[in-house]
Amino acid sequence: MNATLIAVALSLVSAAAYASAAVAQARLAGRTEPDAGVLRLLRRGAWWWAVGLNAGGALLHVAALKYGPLTLVQPLGALTLVAAVPLGARAAGRRVTRIEWRGTILTLLGLGALLMTAGGTAPHETLSLPEALVVGAGSMVVVAGLSRPGARPGLRHAAASGITSGVASALTQTLTVSVTDHTGPLFSWDLVIVALLVSAFAMSGLLLSQTAYRSGLGAPLAVVTLANPVAAAAIGLALLGERLQGGTISLIPAALGTAAAVRGVILLSRAQAETSTVADRATAEPRAGSPSRVVIGSRGSMDQPTLRPELGRTPVGGP
Repeated sequence: MNATLIAVALSLVSAAAYASAAVAQARLAGRTEPDAGVLRLLRRGAWWWAVGLNAGGALLHVAALKYGPLTLVQPLGALTLVAAVPLGARAAGRRVTRIEWRGTILTLLGLGALLMTAGGTAPHETLSLPEALVVGAGSMVVVAGLSRPGARPGLRHAAASGITSGVASALTQTLTVSVTDHTGPLFSWDLVIVALLVSAFAMSGLLLSQTAYRSGLGAPLAVVTLANPVAAAAIGLALLGERLQGGTISLIPAALGTAAAVRGVILLSRAQAETSTVADRATAEPRAGSPSRVVIGSRGSMDQPTLRPELGRTPVGGP
């Protein structure tokens, strides 16, 4: 089978696993106190279920990176959001809305345009240890800035999660190609250091996404989905010698695909945000047929307690 088809197939299954993990994390975040620490999460079975799904998606992602370049594999990660839409709707006991379907179609069309311009050969170049350390240090600085206290913490933590996951993917590709190309030793301190960086960035991305999902699934997941391939593709194009197919003319479908994918992600995030708002309003409204409250007023001229309904509700009691 063609290496590109293998990479695409593995990426699709990986996206489904990541989508299931995102839904599980969002449901867990909704049931967890904002000040809950990592130790409390470690005691939750739902957390380990999400970790297992993320681990499965990561293993499939690693396999995909063996057969395809970052510019091909990472854009397919946007399908995580597309898969999360029906999964999240099913978990919430509702149907997928028309806006969500429009966002899904636009995202798929945008991904198709991007895949037409992505490199189609298996990766061969890797990051050197100094390059990996520079990428790691620079990413940590950016993530630290995004994680500072301030407005919109959910979206900023989501952007930080996407960046760390994208960097982890780039480092993972370096590790995978170095181990499987059989041109060097299977064990070296350079590979050990890169493996430690992969573990640190992967776990950081998982914890940052868990924090981001406290404000809901739609918008944070959309930001994670966009920031991840942007970070990974930037590393691939700048340091790994990856190129877009078709030369300069390929920038036109790439730009159109990017615009369509961004529009689709925005529609998906807005639809999910509106759905959450409707659900919150429905929960806040009093149930129909709820019993009226009885207010005991001051004593009347006959020195008897007076019962009066509040706000025109049906009086309770005898005349």
